[in-house]
Amino acid sequence: MSINYMQAIRARYENLGYTPYRWFEADSPPPWTALTKPLAQSRLGLLSTSGAYALGQSAYHYKDDVSVRALPSTTAEADLRFSHITENYLVDARRDPNCILPLAPLRTLRQQGVIGELADSVFSCMGGVYSQRRVREEMAPALLEAFRAQQVDCALLVAM
Repeated sequence: MSINYMQAIRARYENLGYTPYRWFEADSPPPWTALTKPLAQSRLGLLSTSGAYALGQSAYHYKDDVSVRALPSTTAEADLRFSHITENYLVDARRDPNCILPLAPLRTLRQQGVIGELADSVFSCMGGVYSQRRVREEMAPALLEAFRAQQVDCALLVAM
């Protein structure tokens, strides 16, 4: 069964008497940088907006939480946890974390030589942040710096 999430969220806000949800609208296209070497020679970073965290780390607190968790790319599936403002969408992620935080498939691709390396840490945030300003001014720069510190050549975004 297919669900139009944008329409469902819009209807939910209307039924609750809230003002219409304001979806982000970019004022310009995102910058694009082509890879300078083949993927098989590249160091890959990963960002999931699923609210993933590793056993022993703090869960997200839901209200405009712009914090980021660095999870070792070697984290076992049994040690993954999820907390997100849209908890009802995490049923599949809790059953199979790879559907939203694909560590096992990426490790397999590395072993097969499809990607050169997987960064030592992968990142997760809670994508349900209502403050577009805080995402632009706090979260995005922190993630960019974290990717640069790991010297990744490219990054995979798995949006929830």
